[in-house]
Amino acid sequence: MTARTGPLVVVGDALLDVDLDGTSRRDCPDAPGAPVVEDARARHRPGGAALAAWCAARHHRPVVLVTALGRDAAGQRLAALLDDAVAVVALPLLGRTPVKTRVRADGRTVARLDEGAGRAAPPAAADRLAEAVDGAAAVLVSDYGRGLADLAGVRGLLAGLAGTVPVVWDPHPRGGPPVPGTRLATPNAAEARAGGVPAAARRAARLARHWRCDSVAVTLGARGAVWADARGGVRHVPADPLPGAGDVCGAGDAFAAHAAAALADGHPADRAVARAVAAATGFVRAGGAAAVGRTGTGRTPAAPTAVPGGDALAVAEETRARGGRVVAAGGCFDVLHAGHVSLLRRARSLGDCLVVCLNGDASVRALKGPGRPLVGQHDRAHVLSALECVDAVWVFDEPTPLAALERLRPDVWVKGGDYTADDLPETPVVRRHGGEVVCLPLLPGRSTTGLVQAVRAAPG
Repeated sequence: MTARTGPLVVVGDALLDVDLDGTSRRDCPDAPGAPVVEDARARHRPGGAALAAWCAARHHRPVVLVTALGRDAAGQRLAALLDDAVAVVALPLLGRTPVKTRVRADGRTVARLDEGAGRAAPPAAADRLAEAVDGAAAVLVSDYGRGLADLAGVRGLLAGLAGTVPVVWDPHPRGGPPVPGTRLATPNAAEARAGGVPAAARRAARLARHWRCDSVAVTLGARGAVWADARGGVRHVPADPLPGAGDVCGAGDAFAAHAAAALADGHPADRAVARAVAAATGFVRAGGAAAVGRTGTGRTPAAPTAVPGGDALAVAEETRARGGRVVAAGGCFDVLHAGHVSLLRRARSLGDCLVVCLNGDASVRALKGPGRPLVGQHDRAHVLSALECVDAVWVFDEPTPLAALERLRPDVWVKGGDYTADDLPETPVVRRHGGEVVCLPLLPGRSTTGLVQAVRAAPG
C-alpha cells in the first residue's frame, strides 16, 4: 500500500474536558471517605473527538475536525484549544457544549461532573461533512454517543466513503455500529465484551464479520491490543510495560488517531495497530490526558509537541519494538543551515530513527540572549520535521533536555561542535539508561551566530 495525500479528517462528538487538580489531607466530616480537595486549579483540554484530533495532529499531515460546537463559553474555549493544530469545521449544536470535569486529589480522580447535552443539528451535518472529507487521506469516526455519527445523512456519506478511503471507527456503547466497509474498528475490551487475549481475538473476528468491517482491534489497556479480520488473520500486539498506573484517560483516542494516521500512510491494518499501541503507550508515559492542557494551549511541556514528524515517544517505542536503535540529537537550530543538515544526516545514520530535541524559545533566550531566537519554536520544529532524516521533534523549555532524555531513553545521543562526552550534562542520563554519547564536528564556517552577525553587518 502507498501513502495517501490529503488531510486526516476526524468526525465525532467533541467535549471540553476540565481537570480540577488539588490536594487532600482529610476527609469531609459529614461524608466519611469523601476527600476534601484543597487549592484546586482548573486545566482545560480538548476531549472526545477533539482529543482524538489533537492526537492526530501530532502526526505528519493536516487534521480537520468535523464536530458540533455551541456558541457558549465552553465551545469557544474548546475551539481556542485546537486553534494552532487542527482545522475545525464547526456544525451547529442544539444545546450546550458537553463539559466533563474530573475532580482530582493528589493525582487521583475522586469524582466526575458531566454537564451539557448538546447534539448536532441534522440538516447541516451531512453537507458540511461532504465538503470536509473531499480529498481526505483517511477518516476517523470518534463516536462519543452524542448523535453526530448516528445521523442518517452522516452514516450514508461515511458508508459510501468507506469503499475508497480508509475509515477507522472508534465506537461507543450509546452509538451505532461502524458502517460496512470500515477498514478498522477499535472497541475497548468493555465495549467488545471481551476479557483476556484469546477471548478478545475471538470476539474481534466475530465483530468484524457482524459489522462487515475489514478488521477489528480490541484494545486491552496495559496488555496492548488484539487485531483480527474476517478472513482469519489474528495478531496480538503487546504494550511495553509502564511504571505505575499512569493516567490512561485518552489512551483510546491516541490509539485510534495514530491507527488512522498509519492507514493514511499506507500501512496495512495490523501494522497500523502496532503503531497505535506504541503511540498510546507513549501518550500514557508522557502523562496521559492530564498532561494535555498544562500550558493552556493544548500542548504538553517536556513532551512531544503537535508538529509534523510524529509523536517522539511513539516513534521511539515502535523503533525499539522492532529491535532498532533510537538516536536523538539536540540543539537550538535557529536559522537552519548546511551544518545543521549535515549533522542530522550523520546522526540518523547511527540508528533506525532520529528524534530532535529542540530548545524552545524560552530556552534559546536563556542560552543566547534576548535577541534570540530569530525563528520561533513552532516554525523551527516544522522546518526540522520536513527533513527526510528527522522522524520526530521534541520541544523543551528547560536549559537542557535532561527531562526529555529521561523519558526518551535514546540508544545514541548526538551533539555537534567541540564537545567531549564527559563535558555534557546529558551524558549521565543517557549512560544510565544504557545509551552512548557521540560528538560530531560541525561543517567548518557554518554557524547561526555567524549568519546573524553577517546579516546585521550588511548595509541596509
